[in-house]
Amino acid sequence: MPTPREILAALLPNLKVAAGYAQKIQASIVAQPDKFESDNFFATALTDADLSIQTFMEVTLLSLFPDIRFYGEEFEQTYNTKYFRSIEFGPQDDYLVTLDPIDGTRFYMDGHPNYQIILTILNADGFEAVIALSPALNTLYYTLRGQGTFIGTLADDLDSCQPLKIDTPKNQVILSWKMGYLADTLSKHFGVINVQPDYDRKVAIPNTNGLLTGDLTGAILASGKFIDGGALSWMASEMGYIMTDHQGNKLPELSTCQDYQWPGVVVGSTPEVHSQLLAALA
Repeated sequence: MPTPREILAALLPNLKVAAGYAQKIQASIVAQPDKFESDNFFATALTDADLSIQTFMEVTLLSLFPDIRFYGEEFEQTYNTKYFRSIEFGPQDDYLVTLDPIDGTRFYMDGHPNYQIILTILNADGFEAVIALSPALNTLYYTLRGQGTFIGTLADDLDSCQPLKIDTPKNQVILSWKMGYLADTLSKHFGVINVQPDYDRKVAIPNTNGLLTGDLTGAILASGKFIDGGALSWMASEMGYIMTDHQGNKLPELSTCQDYQWPGVVVGSTPEVHSQLLAALA
């Protein structure tokens, strides 16, 4: 089995192609029917780009790593899921690769720049690596377990990226869908981005990736999906931020969780910020 870094390095050229494609067609993107019925317009959004990028990366993975486990967000709608060994977690060190082909599809559909392509490498006990490409921002982030989080441009390879450190993030926190009831309490200490009422089709608001851009000092997520919000939260934690569940406990091992997600995540840039977020939940 190749190392997580070797997998990222091998996939990076194709991820850059996918990023170029996503940016090229954004202005004329065609939406697909909603994936399912829900009042959460973030969760249901789907475009040609989601399906095309997932198919492209599935073909890449089957060519380069034919025995890899793989779970893609659009696994129910692509033609290649059946060709992978499994979409489930395996034993320790039998990695599961996941993909969110367009994280922030609603942002993407509305012409906003803060969407990304996120690929993760998961072990039974935790994240091994994440790479996130932001095409419209010409930015590449990646994280390796125990080695930190790195930043570069889309022209860079892994070796050219530099360690990411944010000393003074904006005093803003983000509340995911279903967490808006905390807004009044937290507004005494922070600027609060409550995504459900605050989303604007014309004016971009930070997404969870604001943890990596310095636009957010913290986040409270109703669930931490391993393919997107959970991955970005873990990247922030490897950068030095504090990440726990809603009770302040260590998050469980990935393979023990249901539906590829942690039950709830709190991220704070400092112990003080993290404590204030937990206090609001108490």
